[in-house]
Parts: sequence; structure tokens; C-alpha cells
Amino acid sequence: MIPVEYYVILSAILFVIGALGVLIRRNPLIIFMSIELMLNAANLVFVAYGRTYQIAAEIAKQKPIFDGQIFVFFVIAVAAAEVAVGLALIVEIFKAKKNINIDELNSLKG
Repeated sequence: MIPVEYYVILSAILFVIGALGVLIRRNPLIIFMSIELMLNAANLVFVAYGRTYQIAAEIAKQKPIFDGQIFVFFVIAVAAAEVAVGLALIVEIFKAKKNINIDELNSLKG
């Protein structure tokens, strides 16, 4: 069995890569992919800790209190809504300005 610390370390690495992608890159699609990477890093921690507590509850012959898969479901639903709204905004901005460079989009005026 793989220790939960390995999952947490992997999740932290993925989260840092996603955060750097958001902070460094200027392409909105790359920024959205970086945000998705950060959300999936959080999902990995939820599942790892959920499995750990489930195993501990089985050993103690109790019902598990924390189920990581439930949280993952909600994170995926929020991520899907974020991507749908974000991509719709990018398409509309591209139609209006013919450019989607983040540095040049400092106002939402038409």
C-alpha cells in the first residue's frame, strides 16, 4: 500500500505547477488548463485522505465519516461550469477585439 504522504507530495507538485502556469503564462487557454491542474491536485488529496479514513474506519468497524469521492464530484462540477463560462467569455472577447492577450485586456469596455 502506498503511503498517503506520497499522494500529498504529488498533489503539492501538481498544484505548484498549476499556480506557476496561472502566474507566468499569458494565454487564457493555458491559464484555464493550469486552473484545472490545480483543481485536480485538490481532487487527488481528497481521494487519498478519503481512502485513508475509509481504511481506518473499516479497521475500527465504524462507518467512515469522510468520503473524498463526494468532494471530487462537486469539484468536477464546479470546474465544468468554470470552463464553460470561461471559454464563452474568451470566444466573445476574441469576436470583439480579435485578440485574447491577457496583458491587453485591461478593461471590459466595448
